[in-house]
Amino acid sequence: MATTTGLESLVDQIISVITNDGRNIVGVLKGFDQATNIILDESHERVFSTKEGVQQHVLGLYIIRGDNIGVIGEVDEELDASLDFSKLRAHPLKPVVH
Repeated sequence: MATTTGLESLVDQIISVITNDGRNIVGVLKGFDQATNIILDESHERVFSTKEGVQQHVLGLYIIRGDNIGVIGEVDEELDASLDFSKLRAHPLKPVVH
C-alpha cells in the first residue's frame, strides 16, 4: 500500500518552503519522492530584513532534500502578486533547533 504526503495536489502549483536553516524558497513544485525531496522550478529565495525590503534571489531549477524541509505551504498567487515586497520588513527566521 502506497503512502501519500499530501503533495500530489500541489504539483505544478507555486509553493513556499521554509527550510530548517530558516530560508524561504518559493517556486513551482515539479516533483517529489518518498523521502519528501522536492524539485522546484522558477524558484527564488526571499531574504527578509528589518532594515530594507525583501530581497528575492533567483535560483531557477532547485532541489531541496526532504530532511532539510521544515514547512511546505501553498501560495495564494493573487495575494502574493499584490504584496509590495520592497516595503515589507521582517526579522529573518532562525534555524530549527532539534
